[in-house]
Amino acid sequence: MRKPSAFLLTGLLLPCLLLLAACKEDSYVYPDAVTEFVCIQTNAEGNVAALLTDDGETLRIDATHRHDSLALDSIYRAVSLFERIPGTEDRATLYQCRLVTSPRPKPAAQFQKGIKTDPIGIQSLWRSGDYLNMILLAKVKQWPHYYHFIHEGITHRPDGRRTLQLRLYHNQNADEPAFTERVYLSVPLWAYQDSLSAGDSIRFCLNTFEEGDTYRMFDY
Repeated sequence: MRKPSAFLLTGLLLPCLLLLAACKEDSYVYPDAVTEFVCIQTNAEGNVAALLTDDGETLRIDATHRHDSLALDSIYRAVSLFERIPGTEDRATLYQCRLVTSPRPKPAAQFQKGIKTDPIGIQSLWRSGDYLNMILLAKVKQWPHYYHFIHEGITHRPDGRRTLQLRLYHNQNADEPAFTERVYLSVPLWAYQDSLSAGDSIRFCLNTFEEGDTYRMFDY
């Protein structure tokens, strides 16, 4: 099985898949549904077959869903609206799904056009499973914004523990700040499973409207 695929362009994120009833109004209330960052898994036919939660559960989708933009037999990071089917342990109904930008961090030298750290707002950042998740607030108008993660190295503390240094790449592409748009991103921490261990930490830096260049700390 492949690792989750990476997406760099949030402006063109698929509003993705699946509205089981495509013509339902936005005000429709889905009973007992939750919205979570998860991974979606496609099968050999390209159908979305399962949700992989950050708690390690595999929830089979109760119907097959096809989307031509998804590769066969692959895993994608996504924010999904779903409902567990009562009376079952591993089945769910998937109502909505939006792909999340989740590229593996890379060193600054690999950004051939240089580093961009245009400002952005923070709604929330949190660690769950093998991911560092975030909902950020971009000021947009008409041009797509580009996102990535910059690997700035791993530092060693006197006690032997390590700190992963990451930074948000944000290129606003000369866009004008007309309105606010939510941006969904996940850092794939599984990429560091051979470099970090329990007790280590993550320092995530980003340039914000409110605080300027700031950071947040997380346990690995």
